[in-house]
Amino acid sequence: ARGLLDGGVRGFGLLFVVGEERNSAGAWEAARQNRGSRFLINGEPTGNKLALGSKGALRCEVVSTGRMAHSAYPELGESAIEKLLDALEAIRKIALPVDPVLGPSTLNIGLLSGGRAPNVIPDHARAEIFIRLVDDGESTRAALQAAAGKNAHIEEVLSIPAVHLGSLPGFETMVVSYTTDIPAFEGKWGKPFLLGPGSIHVAHTTEEYVPKQELLDAVQIYQQLVKQLKATY
Repeated sequence: ARGLLDGGVRGFGLLFVVGEERNSAGAWEAARQNRGSRFLINGEPTGNKLALGSKGALRCEVVSTGRMAHSAYPELGESAIEKLLDALEAIRKIALPVDPVLGPSTLNIGLLSGGRAPNVIPDHARAEIFIRLVDDGESTRAALQAAAGKNAHIEEVLSIPAVHLGSLPGFETMVVSYTTDIPAFEGKWGKPFLLGPGSIHVAHTTEEYVPKQELLDAVQIYQQLVKQLKATY
């Protein structure tokens, strides 16, 4: 920002929001208070390349219920864990959508919980799954419900559609599989672009870092992007 101001460039601003990792609460609020900007440059780790698109997210809880009984008499109970395992096995076999730019949707079973004790037939079991969407997720929702069948019910926690983004001459491009705040802005802050220093491959790890040179390069790249957008549109 300082470099742009020193160079006589005006008509830009900085927007800081909260909640990107959880629910995009800051972006949703910003969408209700837009200031008429024509473009939004969203900073995320892209290796300083313009992202042509980003996958969406569908986070769900898969919940099974059963009937408790003494494990010596399993015929008197109904195992929620076995029902959950059957549901998850069916979910893993779903043919998820593929996009020519974003690639395939992917599924992660991230959390499992259930049961009371080894000698008790479990009456409750739960899993949390996360699907990286390449579309609006409608077909995947229907497939999840069908796969769960009578073994479990699906509780939707979070849904963010995939987005396709634009390119500009002179900028290297790439595609990211993670989700960003861009869908939450709903276009209210202008046409979105996604670019920033760092690699998502080390994010959410104990080795997370951004190379100093990439930070320095990003300063120049952001300035170039702002100037080019102002001159082109």
